[in-house]
Amino acid sequence: MNKFVIMGANGSGKGTQASRLAKAYDLIHISVGDIFRWNIQNHTKLAAKVQRIMNAGLLVPDDVVEETVKARLDLHDWNYGFILDGFPRNSTQAMFFLESYDIDAVIMIDVPDDVVKQRMMARRLCSRCGIDYNLIFHRPKNEDVCDVCGGKLVVRSDDNPEAIQTRLREYHEKTDPIINLFRRKELVVVVDGTKPADDVEKEIQSQLHLGPPVKK
Repeated sequence: MNKFVIMGANGSGKGTQASRLAKAYDLIHISVGDIFRWNIQNHTKLAAKVQRIMNAGLLVPDDVVEETVKARLDLHDWNYGFILDGFPRNSTQAMFFLESYDIDAVIMIDVPDDVVKQRMMARRLCSRCGIDYNLIFHRPKNEDVCDVCGGKLVVRSDDNPEAIQTRLREYHEKTDPIINLFRRKELVVVVDGTKPADDVEKEIQSQLHLGPPVKK
């Protein structure tokens, strides 16, 4: 059984690599963002609670995030293990997690800030169906037009230089202490996220000493 945490800034490719690792080794990909989105789409009690907090202009408290992650892990549907994406996001959450679960490694996708900025500025969103594009990695066949529904592609409102710089600063302020905490536990492996996705995937497999994929 393999239990991993994957970390990296927005635009680092951690979601892509988490999905690939999950598929290759039959792991459950647990994305905290996806859990919240699912709850909001399905109008659950958790969604109502989270939306009340966010509507008040507040961050979702650690105890709510921890409760959400614990409830997901307590399903125990991860026979071969899991890869956790989007948690922990601060030292308090990291301590909670280490006290509650044994993990095998923390995968850190390392990408310089200037590259992250370029990737995030290249993101586009279909205004009709919501599909994500990236003008560097996933270009539409026709400029500014969604391949699926023909909707107009737009820049996300929070993908402007000032907002991106703010997110990167907050990311480093919160993440650097977490990484240092995991390093003291000798859990961190760092991979170069500037390489093509296939090469990043191979580097992760090599550093974690994983065998051949169980499924593709």
